[in-house]
Amino acid sequence: MKEHYYFDNAATTWPKPEPVYRYMDEFYRGYGVNPGRAGHEMAVEAERMITETRQLLGRFFNFKSDSSRVVFTQNASDSLNIALFGILNNGDHVISTRVEHNSVIRPLNHLERDHGVLVTRVQHDDQGYVDPEDIRKAIRPETRAVVVNHASNVLGSVQDLKAIGQITREAGVSLIADTCQTAGVLPIDMEDWCIDVLAFTGHKGLFGPMGIGGLLVRDGIDIRAARVGGTGVDSITPFQPDDYPHHLEAGTVALPGIAGLNAAQKWFATLGKEQLNGGAEGMGHAELCRSALNHIDAREQAHVRELETTFRDIEGVKVYGPEGDRQRVATLSINIRELPADQIGIMLDADYAVCVRAGLHCAPLVHTDANTVPQNGTVRFSPGYFTDQEDMEQAIEGVQELAEM
Repeated sequence: MKEHYYFDNAATTWPKPEPVYRYMDEFYRGYGVNPGRAGHEMAVEAERMITETRQLLGRFFNFKSDSSRVVFTQNASDSLNIALFGILNNGDHVISTRVEHNSVIRPLNHLERDHGVLVTRVQHDDQGYVDPEDIRKAIRPETRAVVVNHASNVLGSVQDLKAIGQITREAGVSLIADTCQTAGVLPIDMEDWCIDVLAFTGHKGLFGPMGIGGLLVRDGIDIRAARVGGTGVDSITPFQPDDYPHHLEAGTVALPGIAGLNAAQKWFATLGKEQLNGGAEGMGHAELCRSALNHIDAREQAHVRELETTFRDIEGVKVYGPEGDRQRVATLSINIRELPADQIGIMLDADYAVCVRAGLHCAPLVHTDANTVPQNGTVRFSPGYFTDQEDMEQAIEGVQELAEM
């Protein structure tokens, strides 16, 4: 038996690819110094790695602006705070949805209460999908931005960002995309989808460590600096520089985290090359990574479809979210009879060593709409790329036995 059967990849992917662990350790031991603050070889190498990582991520998301506008942050919540507080002003109108995570809900609530920003929250259907036309209908003359969670961290439903992006671009409204559940899982095309600002976190589908995230900010989008301070360049200037990335990066960046993202990007490319069976000649980073993502998604979809099909056949188990062939990520929420979700999570861990996330998942509006708050939310299973059949059998056995109790 394994010590743990891990089904909490929607919170943090685990384990990471071995090259990520190895490169983080090797790079920090060899070049763990402050980048951009000195001209010696170690500092220059640290800065080179950071620049390369910005370029890799830019190609990964098909970001056509300069890679200097790939900005590193602490995590996606940090990124979304920077974007929302840096774009919206008193009297502006912003459109969001009721399928969002608290990393969007709470900043918008504070902006609404404290800064006079007007917020419209578009309703989703009973499977977690938002109709892009409802967003079109919500746009007003004072609408400044639309912020959308690409995939629900509770239901797994994936929104049609391309259709939403076409609507926002036509209306002259900025589209801010929260890609926490999809970056590294599904191909994302900032250019084709008309995404103006993309927020990502490193520790989920991008297979990086915790404590690193980022923003990709299209040319022409103005974000006020959320923090000001040292940048290592232009030190005589009394105010935060306007040039990216320094405009939104104050202080020392998370070098080990960026090294982890760097290694993970190269791991994606290597995995993609392996899937092409010798047909990768001349392909660039973006194409290789797309091959890897298709492979990763296929594996994760097989896992979540097996769980969904099996759980729906177990008496007493209620499954929430997408049905049929609608696009989704490998996130599945259930409840068992009238048991509180947190009690199920504890029992799965204690009796079966199955690691799940039980609760409201920082997405209270989704649970309010699904009427799962009285059961303290749902039990979320999120298999990942490294989930194997032993994991699957243990999870299914645990749910079956708890439902029969």
